[in-house]
Amino acid sequence: MIALDDLTLAYERHPAVHHVSGAFEAGSLTAIVGPNGAGKTTLLKALAGLVRPAAGRVVHGALARTDIAYLPQVPELDRRFPISVHDVVLLGHWRTLGWNRGVDRTRRDQAARALDAVGLAGFEHRPIGTLSAGQFQRVLFARLMLQDAALILLDEPFSAVDARTAHDLTLLVASWHREHRTVIAVLHDLDAVRRHFPNTLLLARECIAWGPTERVLTAANLERARHMAESWDPDAEACAPAPATAP
Repeated sequence: MIALDDLTLAYERHPAVHHVSGAFEAGSLTAIVGPNGAGKTTLLKALAGLVRPAAGRVVHGALARTDIAYLPQVPELDRRFPISVHDVVLLGHWRTLGWNRGVDRTRRDQAARALDAVGLAGFEHRPIGTLSAGQFQRVLFARLMLQDAALILLDEPFSAVDARTAHDLTLLVASWHREHRTVIAVLHDLDAVRRHFPNTLLLARECIAWGPTERVLTAANLERARHMAESWDPDAEACAPAPATAP
């Protein structure tokens, strides 16, 4: 589905992810874990095409950009915008509608069914600014359902939500996995990763381990990731600029 070829990512030429290689198989369910500042969100943004590699590359194969659905962390989203729950969910149809086509009855019914699936039937006309954190995350998952993407990227999808919402959304992620979609999620809860995610990438700017979760989340690997995090040098030498690419 998607491969990393000696991938290095940087902010202001200082490395965030260093020389990572490997592949996410089609239909796999993978957690990306690691210490704070390990480059997890940066890597997810690179998979979504939002961060340009400093070196190496992300290989999407036959996957089109329209086949990728990306859910950023909740703090990155502005809930003050005056828009209704129903309209947010309808944005999931953007890749098939564009900006100049109207929303027909069929697509509106799909939005209503998606809201029902995440437990928010009857919330269609509520402004998003009136929702709790858990309710808003359910809205965003309903929007993902309408995107109908082959690759789903989730950045801390269960943070700052109540236990019931986390449970319900975890079930939805499992249903995507059963539909043979490729799901990659940045997570902090290692117990949840062990219970629900068959594959894990343990990242500490470098790849510590990548494969079946029970082989990755060992005490030795977690200790190595912690040690690498403690030894990071914020004044490390900057990376060379990425080479220009042909238009």
